[in-house]
Amino acid sequence: MPLARSLSVTSLSGLEEWDEEFDLEDAILFEIAWEVANKVGGIYTVIQTKARLTSEEWGENYFLVGPYVESNVRTQVELIEPTNPALKRTIDKMNSSGCKVYFGRWLIEGSPYVVLIDIAFTAWSLDSWKSELWELCSIGVPWFDREANDAVLFGFLTAWLLGEFAAQCEQPAHVVAHFHEWLAGLGLVLCRQRQLPVATIFTTHATLLGRYLCAGNVDFYNKLAEFNVDKEAGDRQIYHRYCLERAAAHCAHVFTTVSQITAIEAEHLLKRKPDIVTPNGLNVKKFSAMHEFQNLHAQSKSRIQEFVRGHFYGHLDFNLDKCLFLFIAGRYEFSNKGADIFLEALARLNYLLRVNHSDVTVIAFFIMPARTNNFNVETLKGQAVRKQLWDTAQTVKERFGKKLYESLLVGQLPDVSKMLDKEDFTIMKRAIFATQRQCQPPICTHNMLEDSSDPILNCVRRIGLFNSSADRVKIIFHPEFLSSTSPLLPMDYEEFVRGCHLGVFPSYYEPWGYTPAECTVMGIPSISTNLSGFGCFMEEHIADPTAYGIYILDRRCRGVDESCNQLTSFLFQFCKQSRRQRIIQRNRTERLSDLLDWRYLGRYYIAARHMALAKAFPDTFIYEPQEASQTAGFRYPRPASVPPSPALVSTVLLLCVCVRACVWRLFLGSPVSASIYL
Repeated sequence: MPLARSLSVTSLSGLEEWDEEFDLEDAILFEIAWEVANKVGGIYTVIQTKARLTSEEWGENYFLVGPYVESNVRTQVELIEPTNPALKRTIDKMNSSGCKVYFGRWLIEGSPYVVLIDIAFTAWSLDSWKSELWELCSIGVPWFDREANDAVLFGFLTAWLLGEFAAQCEQPAHVVAHFHEWLAGLGLVLCRQRQLPVATIFTTHATLLGRYLCAGNVDFYNKLAEFNVDKEAGDRQIYHRYCLERAAAHCAHVFTTVSQITAIEAEHLLKRKPDIVTPNGLNVKKFSAMHEFQNLHAQSKSRIQEFVRGHFYGHLDFNLDKCLFLFIAGRYEFSNKGADIFLEALARLNYLLRVNHSDVTVIAFFIMPARTNNFNVETLKGQAVRKQLWDTAQTVKERFGKKLYESLLVGQLPDVSKMLDKEDFTIMKRAIFATQRQCQPPICTHNMLEDSSDPILNCVRRIGLFNSSADRVKIIFHPEFLSSTSPLLPMDYEEFVRGCHLGVFPSYYEPWGYTPAECTVMGIPSISTNLSGFGCFMEEHIADPTAYGIYILDRRCRGVDESCNQLTSFLFQFCKQSRRQRIIQRNRTERLSDLLDWRYLGRYYIAARHMALAKAFPDTFIYEPQEASQTAGFRYPRPASVPPSPALVSTVLLLCVCVRACVWRLFLGSPVSASIYL
């Protein structure tokens, strides 16, 4: 029976309804990726969040294929017997032929079926498969590249799985195989070379060569058409990886990528224009009442404030109620992720706040995993001192409360001078002396293994932001992923993001950008760039992104210094907002979450699968692509009113006074002077 999916996004009036029908009764979808039940990077988030929607569309005919990693399987996968008879015969045949293939349910939303292949069990075939790869494709993989060797094993085993499944089907099935990234791409190449009856899709989430070139500080986007791709890949010793990625892109029935900016990049570096752009989404959970996510922000913010109290003990000379929390998070790529320009902008922001005598303090968190050996002793001591102070305050409060209670019981007003005795004062004085500190609060929360060569720490030394009392901008570098079990900052990433005021992601190379997307879904304003997929997507679909708390930094048409000045301006204007203005802005940011919901963005993946089926099985499926448009001509409109800036508030108040004076003069019959309008 035909499976139809209809889209209804109630808060996005104007979006086109998606009511296309496609007969998927005898179609099977295999989605192959190295990050199935194996978290390495952002592709894990793509597959995990999309699984529920895809399971609803394909039902029992949807299977994810990935590598078997025992530590992950123990906590994420429930191993069961295969439900599909043809797939059961396939797995049994492969296991009897010297492979180890597992079947189960991935314990995430949607509970999709997973087929996990143990590549280590068939490592004995690596040399023969590499020889076959050379004979078929003239691609040689060096022995020392372990990641590429894993890609060869995974690719051949995946092609074996798909070929065996096609052979085991009693009736010819319409199989769609969707491959993600170069690590899974070899399986696609082998499917086409062996002429398997499989419709293939290849999605690149970031080109290999593009990531390497940007990390090398080249003028990437302005020279995109000038690169000698073979030479550049060879110079960086990734030519074999580049060949695997390029072969997968050219062999696929349908080639997709995650953003328009990456589509241009792929066209120049992989030499094929993507057939369709498939933006990444998230599972958006809407609250029944608007104030609920604001309450979550307040709760998470208070937990961050507790950490700050301990980290800055002895130097807590700023008002936490007028403190703004900014953060940058992601893979530790200093230039690609924009940490360099963010630090420079923080130094300029510090100067502006000081010369304007601002009472706002900015604390910038850098959440980027790096090589460490343990927590910083001074950081741990700060949290211990904070806890000790809290315990002391509770002890004195209990003693005070008991005396107050006893006094009221006998019907007397308490003598305040006798409520605290010498012992209480002694306890409090000892607690105060314990908070004295001779050194500055630490920048880094951990002991870095390469402190002298660390890019962030070296940049901090250059700009001179050492968390001194005179600085209005403080920096905290947390070089590991956040966890609720951490003894230092016991918060999950989602809780931490909710507690911050602004996410800053001035990336130079960011094919999509899940971090600003996650901020948007949680109602947290963010700064992105027009070189990131997310930034381009928002510019295309929103008439005025800034009004919704989506600041788009121009890094395409401006130099580094100009972009840094623009970022500083964004940060300074944000610091000048009142608490009420920030609340209004968060409400507007959260309103955009429907744009990033898989319920809406999933339509692009559906179109890609339909296109692949029509190309591979033209006698059975027909796909007529629609005219390319910007979300069917839809742009999210400007808000009815814009949160006023401090300068605008003053102007409005002045106008109100003038109008009121004018009305009063008219009421009294006095002539109205033109000067009152000035």
